[in-house]
Amino acid sequence: MIMSRIEATHDAETSTLTDRLLAGLPPEAVLTDSDVTASYSHDMASFCPAGAPAVVVLPRTVEEVQHVMRTATELRVPVVPQGARTGLSGGANATDGCIVLSLVKMDRVLEISPVDRIAVVEAGVVNAVLSRAVEEHGLYYPPDPSSWETCTIGGNIGTASGGLCCVKYGVTAEYVLGLDAVLADGRLLSTGRRTAKGVAGYDLTRLFVGSEGSLGIVVRAVLALKPRPPRQLVLAAEFPSAAAACDAVCRIMAGGHVPSLLELMDRTTVKAVNSLARMGLPETTEALLLAAFDNPDPAADLAAVGALCEAAGATQVVPAEDAAESELLLQARRLALTALEAVKGTTMIDDVCVPRSRLGAMLEGVERIAAAYGLTIGVCAHAGDGNTHPTVCFDAGDPDESRRARESFDEIMALGLQLGGTITGEHGVGVLKKEWLAREIGPVGVEMQRAVKQVFDPLGILNPGKLF
Repeated sequence: MIMSRIEATHDAETSTLTDRLLAGLPPEAVLTDSDVTASYSHDMASFCPAGAPAVVVLPRTVEEVQHVMRTATELRVPVVPQGARTGLSGGANATDGCIVLSLVKMDRVLEISPVDRIAVVEAGVVNAVLSRAVEEHGLYYPPDPSSWETCTIGGNIGTASGGLCCVKYGVTAEYVLGLDAVLADGRLLSTGRRTAKGVAGYDLTRLFVGSEGSLGIVVRAVLALKPRPPRQLVLAAEFPSAAAACDAVCRIMAGGHVPSLLELMDRTTVKAVNSLARMGLPETTEALLLAAFDNPDPAADLAAVGALCEAAGATQVVPAEDAAESELLLQARRLALTALEAVKGTTMIDDVCVPRSRLGAMLEGVERIAAAYGLTIGVCAHAGDGNTHPTVCFDAGDPDESRRARESFDEIMALGLQLGGTITGEHGVGVLKKEWLAREIGPVGVEMQRAVKQVFDPLGILNPGKLF
């Protein structure tokens, strides 16, 4: 009898919420079927709890988002914003009874200006769609996460995502000039600018980038563009050890070279990619380094980098002959995380960034951790940034192996901090790394970040339980 009363109260609350939402939204934008809403409950991260949303809303306009937030504020209902749910930290995971606010239907490229070199887009625009749209105008949007074919610009902004080209072009934060964001109470805040320069007031735009939907709902962005560079050519170098490959990275960066890409895959990752896609990568190598240049005449740069790789101990250096061969090598790198997932069925993907000078120590440490826990841990890395992705492969159906996977994951993050690094270079904190954020920034840092959150979201309804 007690349970039936609780269920009746819950059903009544859900009905009230749904009715209030439908007062300002078309029926097709409000999903309440539990089987459907369950599919929106989590992103791609392992070991992150996810609740059952009361309702999923798919708005198409800013006004509809404002209506959702006004309703949520009036009824004190938590709101979890989502993009394509390709995240790897649980940052888009639902909480019980929440409104999941999916922005994937807000997918218009509103403006592309070759003169101002900007694009104005809605939050649900897919990264690859934007990249191809601006390319038609001779322009280039550099941030390219591995999930660029499916991830959205709003999600990229929420997690301050990176990609393969960051070593030369930088991360998402460097391309977000301005934002429109709906605040917790439904007000619309516009930040930033459309101009090439601008320093008026506090940089609220940067504050929103990487905030994981905890300060407001980003609905529109003004993004900086660059002239489209020539097609890059890639060089592949094989090394007898990960340490030698990391030494080559240090030599390349110290030598003043500016590659458009500098990526590393260890032995485990190379074998996994070959097993998945039969790409013919050299499985005899202990580490494979990919370097690329996209300047008009990359031959001299590739030759110089090749010589540095050989000086660091590379056993073979092979420059790609053309753009097609280069793209094949890049495809191998983009398949790395998918291939590692196929090794055991489940992965925990770490995202530890260390100073480039400590990259070798990081990879050696991961190898020791893998041996200590009896696990397969493959490492792929944006080596030019020092951003490593140690990927723990395990059987989720084996409780002991799952425990060891989680413990090894924490050991890797601890190692990264010991080496002067950070717990996340581009994936965000979400649920997965809340404890570790506190360790990294310290009690005063946590206090200040909570104070900022309180200003924007005094009721604590925006993506609760994330970050801290």
